[in-house]
Amino acid sequence: MGVEMEDNKHGGESPAKAEKTTTVMNGHDESSVIEEPAPKYRGIKAMPFIIGNETFEKLGAIGTLSNLLVYLTTVFNLKHITAANLLNVFNGTTNFATILGAFICDTYLGRYKTLGISTVNSFLGLMMIALTAAVKSLHPPRCTKGGGECVEPTRGQMGFLLCGFAMLTVGAAGIRPCNLAFGADQFNPKTESGKRGINSFFNWYFFTLTFAQMMSVTLVVYIQSEVSWPIGLGIPALFMLISCVVFFVGDRIYVKVKPEGSPFTSIVQVLVVAAKKRNLKLPQHPSLSLFNYIPRKSINSKLPYTNKFRFLDKAAIMTEEDKVGEDGSSAYPWKLCSMQQVEETKCVFKVIPIWAAAIVYHVAILEQQQYVVFQALQSDRHLGSSSFQIPAATYTIFSMLSLTLFLPIYDRIIVPFLRRYTRKEEGITLLQRMGIGIFLTVVASFISAFVEERRRSVALSRPMPGVTSKGAAISSMSALWLVPQLSLAGLAEAFTAIGQVEFYYKQFPENMRSVAGSFFFLGMGASSYLNSFLISIVHRTTENAKTGNWLPEDLNKGRLDYFYFMITGLGILNVVYFLVFSRWYEYKDGTEGAIKDTEMEPKNLDNKHAV
Repeated sequence: MGVEMEDNKHGGESPAKAEKTTTVMNGHDESSVIEEPAPKYRGIKAMPFIIGNETFEKLGAIGTLSNLLVYLTTVFNLKHITAANLLNVFNGTTNFATILGAFICDTYLGRYKTLGISTVNSFLGLMMIALTAAVKSLHPPRCTKGGGECVEPTRGQMGFLLCGFAMLTVGAAGIRPCNLAFGADQFNPKTESGKRGINSFFNWYFFTLTFAQMMSVTLVVYIQSEVSWPIGLGIPALFMLISCVVFFVGDRIYVKVKPEGSPFTSIVQVLVVAAKKRNLKLPQHPSLSLFNYIPRKSINSKLPYTNKFRFLDKAAIMTEEDKVGEDGSSAYPWKLCSMQQVEETKCVFKVIPIWAAAIVYHVAILEQQQYVVFQALQSDRHLGSSSFQIPAATYTIFSMLSLTLFLPIYDRIIVPFLRRYTRKEEGITLLQRMGIGIFLTVVASFISAFVEERRRSVALSRPMPGVTSKGAAISSMSALWLVPQLSLAGLAEAFTAIGQVEFYYKQFPENMRSVAGSFFFLGMGASSYLNSFLISIVHRTTENAKTGNWLPEDLNKGRLDYFYFMITGLGILNVVYFLVFSRWYEYKDGTEGAIKDTEMEPKNLDNKHAV
């Protein structure tokens, strides 16, 4: 997982070189030489600041978010369904906001400024949430013992809490789509060491993310649940403040890629022009006949012609009415687009069916983060015969442990081993990596159903002395029975989550890398809304059913196992869907999504089918 130094004489810096450019002024071509120093890639030298910023940012955000379910139900006295839906809506809105953050980043601010502003907003949001715990007037009084009278929060209290959520949303909207791309910007993508550095950076990013999660769900969650909520929520705010400091300290060594304008404009132009020219007939050899122009200063790689979404090709059909400028570009971009523009639009369109498969995948992961907490609350959380109890939210650490332990093994042992046989830089294709993780979530959901059935039956036959804060009986089954499903969820993340991020980064046009970063979170946002919808529908439709409500406040009176079986069924359908579209998919370099038998034979990596 080591991030490698850029291989040049300058210790990780690319030598500054002058670039010749052509300036077009007032419609006339005036050739001139403009001295534009090439970026000084620092590679690994910039990593302490970027990884440090990422670590403390995640320690802050996750330190608060990982235990919010418990906080909302025990301090704010919200019902389980209300708290789960509130967090689903918050997570969904936060993740969908990343597309707006990516747009502002790529069009106006650039990644550095966007990250700086967003980090400050996240700090302010965490401070507001910490204040809801520290100031008595900002949260309702505790419920009476045994689940008696519980006072609901006032509008003012909820309003202040939601303002904190809003600040976190603004912060996440800029941080999430930009941080990965900003880290990758520090490596030269034209050198072999730079490419390896980018690949390793993705693994380091998730390694750091998981480390922060483990710290949050152990030490921070314990302080919140067992010591003090004000201190436990104040610590993440302090971490976020440190994140701000670390980020700005590295200001002078960062490569700061300037925004090139809205990448969505080109896509809209292709759609509009293709619609205008929908009645035109496509030429017999589109790759030779369509209008082709690539701007000299474009950072996007030249794309080969593909047969997918051929209706978009009509945007590049040149008619007698279309005019070309002196530099060879279309004089009227809203009447004629280049084949390169069309192929860049196809890149985005091709990713969407693969992205859709990630939505159901994330729903299964969400259940391992939400209802597992409620299961742990109604299970025996003692360590052996000691009186110490593991906080319910801490059990999610087992998924993080499996991810953290597996990543170095995968990156340093499994990938090199597979590379010998597949002749692929990543060992297996990105779609294969994602598919393995999607399948593992199905297995995890299936196991979850049987574990919950056992927990419930033991709770009804052999309950432990005492009840939860809301009067629910506690099963004498050890909460450690939740470990297998959580471990499988962690392995699934190691395959699919990292595979998704790398897939979007490499398959989107280069000028849309912030948008590519937002796509991962858009999938999570859609899954949050879908999860909230499923929970609400199941809760309402089963309320008066013979089997009883599947998702009541007291899990012992419900059938959460049936809900897990339902998620398993959706997962199986999703696996079939993913297999179909992964075979249909064509990578940006022209490689097909499915591996053919001939690809398993030793061959030159320059072969058409090599990734």
